Formats: sequence, structure tokens, C-alpha cells
Amino acid sequence: MTSLSAPDRLLAVLAAFDHDHPALSLTDISRRAGLSLTTAHRLVGALSDWGALERDADGIYHVGLRLWELAALSPRGLALRQIALPYLEDLYEATHENVQLAVRDGSEVVYIEWISGRSAVGVKIQVGARWPLHATGVGLALLAHCEPAFQEAYCGRPLAGFTPHTLTDPAALRRALAEVRYSGVAVSVRQITEDALSVAAPVRGPGGPVTAAVSVVVPEHDAQTPALIPAVRLAARGISRALGWQPEPSGG
Repeated sequence: MTSLSAPDRLLAVLAAFDHDHPALSLTDISRRAGLSLTTAHRLVGALSDWGALERDADGIYHVGLRLWELAALSPRGLALRQIALPYLEDLYEATHENVQLAVRDGSEVVYIEWISGRSAVGVKIQVGARWPLHATGVGLALLAHCEPAFQEAYCGRPLAGFTPHTLTDPAALRRALAEVRYSGVAVSVRQITEDALSVAAPVRGPGGPVTAAVSVVVPEHDAQTPALIPAVRLAARGISRALGWQPEPSGG
């Protein structure tokens, strides 16, 4: 087995934390990072001194604020959230349902903002959560506008299923992506949970490339999809304009 470099060992310590494991003991970190306890102790100490990790009174470690400060500098993180938030709030006021903003990271969608009402349908989403692109409305909206070669490679890989309705057939996924490009929206029905329907639209940055996607998630049994589509499109268009996107002028 090839030994890890010093940077790789540091990253392994940080990667030990995720949404299912937000708080870890030193032993947990050592085990999850695949490091000896001595090495983990040394690296955790250095990361704690720098502020990347914080240790509570019980000796349990958590991600530190220093990492949050760095993450806030990402143009696809806090900056995008701040620009998008007024439009997300407008979409929430129009629907009083779950409203989400997400970006693509490789073959996954990462949620960077989420607004939920107390009576909205339950979703398995939180800020920072990741899901495969094919299984969510925002993921379909993002995947449909990726390079064709990436789309083909993605459709050729095993597609995870979460309900009987998840798009796990490559041909069906290709048809769904073509429909997204044609209609400008992605409608995802019962793909992650049996009771939810998502309507998503792409968000464009300067020059036109798709940089994010916005969606609303509603109960599937009484979804008013035709009424949701223009609301989601309007939110996506507003965020796009705020990011500097300008629609091509119509001919005349």
C-alpha cells in the first residue's frame, strides 16, 4: 500500500468529517482517515491550532470556523448564496414550499442554500448535502447543460436508485436530459423519496454557461406543476441576471 503524502494525510483527517459524522473523537478520526493514532493526534493538533478543527469540553472534535471563513470566499458558495437569496425568498413566498439552490461538483450536486416552510414536504436535503446528478431536479438541470462527452460518460456509469422511480436506465436519462434542454426546466418525480416532486431551472453566469440550478420541491400528490414552472423560471432568470448574464437580443 502506498503511503500517503503529508498533504494527503491532512486532507484525510478533514475528509473524516461529513454530514453523517459531524463530531468525531480522536480514535474515530484515526480510524476513518486510515491513520495511526499517533499520526492522527499530531495532525489534529496542528489543524486545531490553525482553527480548522475545534475540540469541545468532552474531547470531541468538530469542523472549525476557519474552514467556514475560507469556504465563504468560494464564488460558488457564500457569494452566490448572497446574490441568489432575494430571488429564493421570492420563490418561497410564492409557493411556501422547499426552495433550493445547488451547484455541480463532478458527478454530484451540492446544495448551497435551502429554505423550508414548516408544512413543506420532507426532503433529505441540507446545506452541503450531496446527491448524484441524475436523482434530483437540480441535478438534471445541471447535467443537461454539461458537455456532451461528460453526459455520455455519466449515462454510461452505474446509476444509483433510491426509489422505483429513480432514473437508472441510461436511455431514459438521455431522454430526460433532452427534454430539460428543450423545455428549459427539469421535473423530477419521486426520485429520492416517494412523496416529492421537484421543478428546477438552470442559473446562468456571465456569458451564458450554467453555473447553478434553483428548484422548488412540493408534495407529489397535489403538485400544481404548470403553476410552478413559470415561478421557478422567473427565479432562475433573476439570479442569472444578478450574476451578470444577459439574454441574447431577439432578432428584429
